[in-house]
This record gives sequence, structure tokens and C-alpha cells, in this order.
Amino acid sequence: MTKRILLVIAGMLLSGAVFAAGGGPTIDLGQLKMDPNDQASLQRGARTYMNYCSGCHSLEYMRYDRIAKDIGITLDNGAVATDMLKTNLMFTSDKVGDQIKIAMTPKEGAAWFGVVPPDLTLEARARGNEWLYQYLKGFYADPTKTWGVNNAVFPDVAMPHVLLGLQGIQTPIYETHTVTVDKDTQQIKTLVDLKLTQPGTLTEAEYDQLVTDLVNFLAYAGEPIKSERERLGVWVILGLILIGVFAYLLKREYWKDVH
Repeated sequence: MTKRILLVIAGMLLSGAVFAAGGGPTIDLGQLKMDPNDQASLQRGARTYMNYCSGCHSLEYMRYDRIAKDIGITLDNGAVATDMLKTNLMFTSDKVGDQIKIAMTPKEGAAWFGVVPPDLTLEARARGNEWLYQYLKGFYADPTKTWGVNNAVFPDVAMPHVLLGLQGIQTPIYETHTVTVDKDTQQIKTLVDLKLTQPGTLTEAEYDQLVTDLVNFLAYAGEPIKSERERLGVWVILGLILIGVFAYLLKREYWKDVH
């Protein structure tokens, strides 16, 4: 039993060394570009989320009308384009002011997937945009898993690859390493790359753009006030600098007789 544990630990260390040395699946971040002001990208990302993610994952800290105003689903007078919003993005609610929730209960989610699917409102802030991008591109075929897929970024993930038809099927490429502990030898397979062997309905570039738009939308949902915060932040800093100048001049005036 002790030898087996040592072999498992050795395999884990070997896998970590391979990834640290630049190995592991190659998931390019070249297409990832976050822009909270790109309303076209946010609209495409919202469409992808609603069509492929909202069946299991809520955005319960966001409301439909807030999203509509922020991403440009509005009329000429700035009001929410209610008909467009309901037709394209609202599948589980009748009121535009509702939070974005799902019909599936936590109990059902745990029974079907083995774990409750998380709310995605803050997922981009918790995981990071790069992680989400690589995760959505990191699914590969694994017949030993319940849903027939695994993930290079999140091993043994309980989530099915809902974008499989768009991306296609990726096949894992492994390297085999020999580990010996007390004359007991074991072959350790390390995942080093993913190869698209069966294309989906989108080209690789189109799928990369779709994932970028989805991550951009989730990043916006995690901090919808980011653009306004950054805009106001510039003026706040300038104001503090100006106050600092006047404070310094006032200090000099008070202390000139002392010095």
C-alpha cells in the first residue's frame, strides 16, 4: 500500500514538473481580448450564455433590464427594447426586472451532475478571464467519464461539454513516463496536448471568438460598473493630486515663520 501511495505521489509530481516546464495542453490565449465597452461582443456573449449556459447556471445577481441597458438592447430614447429582450434573451422569466435565475433546483443539479452547478455572476472575478477561456477550450474526449469528456484545466469536471457541437471533438495526446519506487515500476501518462480530430460547426477562429465573447460577457457580469469606475477613477486621482498641491502650499504658508 505504501509503495502504491508513493507511486501516485511520484506521478503527480512528474505531471506538475511537465506543466511547470512548459508542457501540458497548448491552449492559446491569442484570441482573448476583454473590452467591457464592446457592446457587439457583449451581445454575442449574452446570446451564447442564454442559449447554452442558462439551463444550468444562473446569474442571480444580475437583472435582465440592467443587462439590456448596459449592452445596448435599447430603443432610441434609451429605454429597454422589451420585445427584443424577451425574444432573444429571456427564456425563464416574464418580467424584465427579474433576476436571472434557472428552473433547476440545487437538489436536482446535485442529483444529475454530482455537484450543484455554480452561479456564474462572479465566476470571472473568482477564476480569472484567462482560466475561463482555457476551460471552455480545454474539453477533450474521455469515454471513461459520465458525459464522455474531461477537461485539461479542470480534471474530472462534472459538466458536459455544452459547446461540443460548435467546437468539435478534441483528442488528448499523452506522454508516457516510467516511475520506479523500491523496484516497483509504473507507467504514468501525462496529458501534453489536445488535437481537434472532428471539427464542429464553427471553425477554430470562429469558436475562439465565441468563447472570447462569452468570457467578455461573464467578466462584465462580475463587475458591470467597471467602465464607469475606471472613468471616474481618473478624475478622482486628478482631484486628489490637486488637493495635495493645495495642501502642500497651505502647509508651507503655515510653517514659513517656523522655518
